[in-house]
Amino acid sequence: MAIELAFKADAALGEGPTWDPVAARLIWVDILAARVHWYDPRSGGESLMATEQHVGAAKPRAGGGIVVNLRDGVGLYDADGAFRWLHREPVPGRRGNDAAVDASGTLWAGTMRYDEAPGGGTLRRVLPDGTAVPVLDDVAVSNGTDWSPDGTLMYYVDSPTRRVDVFDADPGTGEVRKRRTFATVEDGAGFPDGLTVDADGCVWVALWDGSAVRRYTPRGKLDRVVEVPAGRPTACAFGGPQLTDLYITTATTGLDERALAEQPLAGSVLVVPDAGQGMPDVPFAG
Repeated sequence: MAIELAFKADAALGEGPTWDPVAARLIWVDILAARVHWYDPRSGGESLMATEQHVGAAKPRAGGGIVVNLRDGVGLYDADGAFRWLHREPVPGRRGNDAAVDASGTLWAGTMRYDEAPGGGTLRRVLPDGTAVPVLDDVAVSNGTDWSPDGTLMYYVDSPTRRVDVFDADPGTGEVRKRRTFATVEDGAGFPDGLTVDADGCVWVALWDGSAVRRYTPRGKLDRVVEVPAGRPTACAFGGPQLTDLYITTATTGLDERALAEQPLAGSVLVVPDAGQGMPDVPFAG
C-alpha cells in the first residue's frame, strides 16, 4: 500500500487523528507541544491552536468547537475559542492521553503517568454533563479505543501490555465487560498505540517503535501491514470525502540526531490513499 506525505511537520508527539466531516478537515494534536492542529487536504493548508496544558486528544463537538483531553481533565473549546472545564481531575504526575467518542456521543478519555508507571493510568466515560464514570483504574498507558460497526465490541490498548484487547459492549448503557485478548504484538515489532476500526470490522493499529500500521481481521488475524517511513507511528484514522484515506500521525520524541536524520518524515502526518472504508466519527454531544 502506497504511503504518502500529507503534511510535513516535526511534531514531538503527534497523535489522535480525527476526521471532522463538517469542516472536511483532519484534527490532530501534538501532545507535548500543547497544540491542536487542523489540516485541510483540499488546500494543503493547516491551522493550529495552543492549549495551556499538554493535550492528549481533541474531538469535534456536535454544536461546534472541540472537546480536549488535557493534563488536568477534560475541557471544552467553543467555536469562538472560549474555554471551560467539563470534568477537572488533576493528579500530580499524570496527564490525559488518547480518547474516543462512542455512538452515543460520550467521550472515553484515557490517562497515563508521565513516567508510565503500571497502574497509574485510567479510562473514564465522560458524559456531556461532565459526569465521569470509571471504566478502568489500573492501566499504564491508556491508548487506542474504538468500537465494532454494530457497537457490540470495544477494542482497547494499554500499550506496555503489547496487546489489543476486546470487550463486549452494550451500546445502550455504554457498559463494557468480559475483557480478553484480541491480538498480541510480538517482541521486537513495537508497541500497539492508537487504533481505528473500519467498516468491515477490521482493526488498524499503529505500532510505536515498529515503523508500521497493522490491520487485523475481526477474528484477530493479521492480514495487512503498512510500512511507515518513521519509527514511531502513533495513531491512525480514516478521512477524506469518502472516508477511504488512512491518516497516520508520527512522533519525534526520544529520537536522537542520527535517528532523526534517517527519518526525515518523523513528526509528520502521512496518508495511505484508498486504504479501505472507514466509519464516520461521532461528535461529542457536549
